[in-house]
Amino acid sequence: MSLSLPLLYPETPAARDEWIISRRSQRNALDPFRPYAFFIEHEPGCPILAEAVSLQGWESDPLHLSSRAKLAAASAVEGPAVSNAGYVSSLTQLNPEHAALSSELCALRSVPVATIFLTNRECPWRCLMCDLWKNTLTETVPAGAIPAQIDHALARLGPARYIKLYNSGSFFDPHAIPVDDYPAIVQRVSNFERVIVECHPALIGENCFRFNELLPGRLEVAMGLETVHPEILDKLNKRMATGQFAAAAARLREHDIDMRVFILVKPPFMKEDEALHWAELALDFAFNCGATAATLIPTRGGNGAMEELASFGDFSPPRLATLEAALDYGINLHGGRVFPRRTFVDLWDLKPGTECPHCHPARIARLRDMNLQQTVLDPVVCALCRGKN
Repeated sequence: MSLSLPLLYPETPAARDEWIISRRSQRNALDPFRPYAFFIEHEPGCPILAEAVSLQGWESDPLHLSSRAKLAAASAVEGPAVSNAGYVSSLTQLNPEHAALSSELCALRSVPVATIFLTNRECPWRCLMCDLWKNTLTETVPAGAIPAQIDHALARLGPARYIKLYNSGSFFDPHAIPVDDYPAIVQRVSNFERVIVECHPALIGENCFRFNELLPGRLEVAMGLETVHPEILDKLNKRMATGQFAAAAARLREHDIDMRVFILVKPPFMKEDEALHWAELALDFAFNCGATAATLIPTRGGNGAMEELASFGDFSPPRLATLEAALDYGINLHGGRVFPRRTFVDLWDLKPGTECPHCHPARIARLRDMNLQQTVLDPVVCALCRGKN
């Protein structure tokens, strides 16, 4: 396969850095003692019911499961575990009388997550598709600034069981998150069951393992795989190959740290008719590396470089149908179980493109429900476009 390249897009990483930076707009003005965003979102949690079903051999006895599930549902409100609604949903197909229970369990297993976008120094990598630099600083934040940001957000957020500390780069980059702040950060997140941070695979090392040792809860590290297409991965300027990603994943497993993986759907230089195939291969690779969660991200513009690629015909966002098929594939990989595998699609700012405006809201709602339920739902039937868009 030959890849068309803009005449001005360089071949070397250093020249690409300069090309990407030269197409940027201005950064946003930020306060180093305040996070630039924070909110509560919801994700499926770690279900104790799925483990109980497997251990007790209840798969073939939906009625038996029903009585046990009610007990689990009653206790899940107080305890850390939530129910495997995706699995229960498959059982309700065998016995419709369990539909109400399935709905109840689905609500219980939706875990509130406190998501905080930390303000810190920009990531040292200049990835072609990235626009996260807009909310970063040019210098390392002062000591104590990151704990202060967490305090600011948690004082204004409601209760949550998980926390995401995303920092538009790598949490274990000492120039972004000062290592001396680790104890104060851990003190502030010690009551959360799961702490999720993000990091480039190259920085999975001693800082990561030290932070994990300090943390009383479960650590999950999100890493950007982006794509397993070797030529396109190189051109993304991430300065990483799939072998390096797999090695970083192995280091996480050795230290009993969970891994979330970010996957781009239709990155630049990829044709629409190839996008689903490469998204599926990336999901396979991620879960084979031990991922506990994978997030499918529709590649977006907005950083200047992507707009220039679009002008050459080398970038356009993926069609909604491609995203839908990729999420279907990822969820079906789980074999009916929510943990240890989950697949999500990022729905942030997902506006209609060439899709039918009549059914677009319902299709987005379906994807949102699938994110939470981790089961493939019936496709939206549209009388206007009849599924052609």
